[in-house]
Amino acid sequence: MGEWTRLIRSFGNAMEGIAYTIKTQRNMQIHVGAATMVFLASWLLEIPWNEVLLVFFSIFLVLILEMVNTAIEATVDLVTDQYHPLAKVAKDVAAGAVLLAAVLSILVGFYVFLEPLLQVIRTIGGSFNG
Repeated sequence: MGEWTRLIRSFGNAMEGIAYTIKTQRNMQIHVGAATMVFLASWLLEIPWNEVLLVFFSIFLVLILEMVNTAIEATVDLVTDQYHPLAKVAKDVAAGAVLLAAVLSILVGFYVFLEPLLQVIRTIGGSFNG
């Protein structure tokens, strides 16, 4: 098998992993839906590209960690089907990493979207008063 064939196969495997996570993990589905709405809002509110990049990185950090969390959970489930305190630690720590990334993403969202959303609200409110 040639180098290009192996490279193409590895990309295919990666795409299968992404698709699996989106299809089977409720939290990943929520993250993808939220990311889609955030990117649409970025476009509608004409957020500057440097700020969209901040949003992009924070959202992808959440998506990446959700996939790592899924891999850790699958690996732990493969190794043991009984409760074990270390299995719980592995799963809880991975979930905690996703939670921290999600909190970061929310903070970035407030930083980027708060002022543009307030401007829209002021504009809409002003049109009703006037």
